[in-house]
Amino acid sequence: MDWKHESKTFLIIAGLFLLCFYLPVGNQRFDKAVLEALGLVQWYAQEHVLLCLIPAFFIAGAISVFISQASVMKYLGVKANKVLAYGVASVSGSVLAVCSCTVLPLFAGIYKMGAGLGPACAFLYSGPAINVLAIILTVRVLGLELGLARALGAILFSVAIGLAMHWIFRKEELEKEKVQAVMPEADVKRPLFHNAIHFALMVAILVLVNWSSAETTGFFGWMAAYKWVLASICAGLFALILIVWFEIKIWKMALTVISVITAWLLASQTPLIPFAVGLIGLSWILISSQGEREEWFVSSWTFAKQIMPLLFWGVLIAGFLLGRPGGEGVIPSSWIASLVGGNSLASNFFASVVGAFMYFATLTEIPILQGLLSGGMGKGPALALLLAGPALSLPNMLVIRNIMGNKKTAAYIALVIIMSTASGLLFGWMTG
Repeated sequence: MDWKHESKTFLIIAGLFLLCFYLPVGNQRFDKAVLEALGLVQWYAQEHVLLCLIPAFFIAGAISVFISQASVMKYLGVKANKVLAYGVASVSGSVLAVCSCTVLPLFAGIYKMGAGLGPACAFLYSGPAINVLAIILTVRVLGLELGLARALGAILFSVAIGLAMHWIFRKEELEKEKVQAVMPEADVKRPLFHNAIHFALMVAILVLVNWSSAETTGFFGWMAAYKWVLASICAGLFALILIVWFEIKIWKMALTVISVITAWLLASQTPLIPFAVGLIGLSWILISSQGEREEWFVSSWTFAKQIMPLLFWGVLIAGFLLGRPGGEGVIPSSWIASLVGGNSLASNFFASVVGAFMYFATLTEIPILQGLLSGGMGKGPALALLLAGPALSLPNMLVIRNIMGNKKTAAYIALVIIMSTASGLLFGWMTG
């Protein structure tokens, strides 16, 4: 018997037993933190899994099946033109306007297809950080200074973090460049514009169904009012191209469309239900097909298996420690508020760390910061939290580690926290 291995097993079992034995059940703060954790998981499941993550899994699966590795390397690979690579990464990420967790399947897709570490990390940061609507709301709610600083900081960060990651791991990137140099050009199965329209419609559906209702006036307000109508139009076009270009059986698509329409007639006040029916129908269509269509579902399912469990535990732990937006976990919010006043190095660093570990859905950081600012938070720490919070979270970190490994994940997290801290200090000094 391997006693060294068995002793480790015994220590793990003993540790879990002692943890369970001494759980402070009945303690008001502990019980509230558990409820906050479960509440955050429930809220995440209701608001993000069907509307954000599952569509993102389908997009990531499609990237790995329908976009050739040669195409990814041409625009985002190690040998790609740096201006083009970082420009494409930051712009494509910002177009999505998704939260830090929703961007993960897409990041995993392009990274595993051969994208350079720098452009992939620029994409990873820009998706949740460069959000036009969030920046507009920041200006309206938190002021012009903070809104402009957030916009400028996020744009510069996406490129700076990507370049820094490329430089830190330049030896590995050089090795990747040598491997990519000898890879053969992949066969193109269909014209580029077919794939472009295919992806554009999927991204449009993802963006529209997650469009925030916070804005009620102007163009953004109009988009919020008609987002489900616009998403339905895009879904109809998406169904049409699946029939024409991807050779999906008409009767399968017709059955799915009828099911979605029936669900909408029965639950028109709950658009989530017909949307879920549509996702189930798409899954059934792909599973019952062959070739690249079946591969599309298999690839999407692989991403889901890899990412979903980590996100679940990450959200649960984040909720237990810090609570839901507006709530309080095992760590008292008064402690956090007392540590982010003024514009010291410590307050900016603490705001960056808290922002990096706490989970922020798109736009929820704004009302949280509004409350903290009214409670005495400094402008510098506020910017630090705005730059670190939306782009990182504990669930996000767990998934990134599984994709990039420990060293690259630690470097990425450190860069976000250090740059957010420095930006907060500079902004606090300029506005103080």
